[in-house]
Amino acid sequence: MTHVLRFPQVDLASVLANQNPRIDLRLEVYENSTRNFLKAVANYKNRAIATISDRRNNQTTEKKKIIERTQLVEAETNQCKLTEIELVADLEREKEEKRDAELSVAAFKRQLASLKERCSSIEVEIEQYRAITGNLRRERNKERSTLTMHASRVSPALEACEHRLSCIVEGIEREQLLIRFWLVDPSEPQREFSFVMDVSDTAYKVIMSSPPLPSLPILVDDLNITRDVYGFIKLVREAYEAHITVNL
Repeated sequence: MTHVLRFPQVDLASVLANQNPRIDLRLEVYENSTRNFLKAVANYKNRAIATISDRRNNQTTEKKKIIERTQLVEAETNQCKLTEIELVADLEREKEEKRDAELSVAAFKRQLASLKERCSSIEVEIEQYRAITGNLRRERNKERSTLTMHASRVSPALEACEHRLSCIVEGIEREQLLIRFWLVDPSEPQREFSFVMDVSDTAYKVIMSSPPLPSLPILVDDLNITRDVYGFIKLVREAYEAHITVNL
């Protein structure tokens, strides 16, 4: 509903008829109204300022939040970009590793195929060697049988010869001979005298002798000059006999 302002009615004729004409302007009411109006304006202004300040503060706070959120989003975006770059690098590295692995697998497959072919060839060679070994084994057994047959014939004669010579020559290690004598010491005919001779080199060596024989080194030197093994064995026996005779 619209409020209509009404102006007070003034009876000008009655006012002029008075001895002291005066018009009541109602200044006090006006002043009160003016003060109330100014007070209302001041309150409105203060409320407007407060509202504007609150809005400004709210906008500042909201703007700060938006800026912080924007910075956070930008940071997350940058991190995502870095992660994406790392993932792309990892993907490229995995592709490279996969390519290298595929090349290695292909190389291993080729090596495996080559090894299978080689194994097949080796198996063929093994079968050939087995056949050769079987033939050699059969020949060796045949030769052994022949040697055994001959040994059965030779052994009695060999034993008689050893008994007559009172000497035995045996092979003990590879290219080593053990020579044993008896009937050397008249006071103890069954006492053994022995030495081990190494014939693996061009220079013969006597590894040990029992009992020790002082002249043995000289006899070995003569042996390496004459190369007469049988004569050396005879000389060693004679040296033992001489040694026993001197010590009686």
